[in-house]
Amino acid sequence: MSLVEILVRLCAAMLAGVALGLNRDLHGKPTGVRTLGIVGVGSALAVMAVADSHDVTAVSRIIQGILTGIGFLGAGVIIRNSGDLQIHGLTTAACTWLTACIGVTCGAGEWRMVLLGLVLAFLVLILGGPLERALHARLRRPDDD
Repeated sequence: MSLVEILVRLCAAMLAGVALGLNRDLHGKPTGVRTLGIVGVGSALAVMAVADSHDVTAVSRIIQGILTGIGFLGAGVIIRNSGDLQIHGLTTAACTWLTACIGVTCGAGEWRMVLLGLVLAFLVLILGGPLERALHARLRRPDDD
């Protein structure tokens, strides 16, 4: 892999993470630009480190390790109030996991998947909240509190 290709893959992973982090940061969430930018770069680096080995088992183990390990990082932003049934931070944890997936995909150089994944992610992040609120208002039964 050439130096230019390495740089492109790492920068794409970083920029994808930064973009997702900016969305979380603008919504006042604990995971932001730096954290998700680093998750993207780290995931891409780990995949690229073994990608040239042509050892499918090694690549598979690296990807499994990334996605499992990121779960622990995402768990750090999930909060449940003891007297409340609401859980906060799940979307941010999911964004952390998604950023790792996008970083893995950048590391593999699968640009169409990266682009489509980011477009779909931003559609959900931008339109999901208003859609949820509209559906709740429209479908809520009168006896629900």
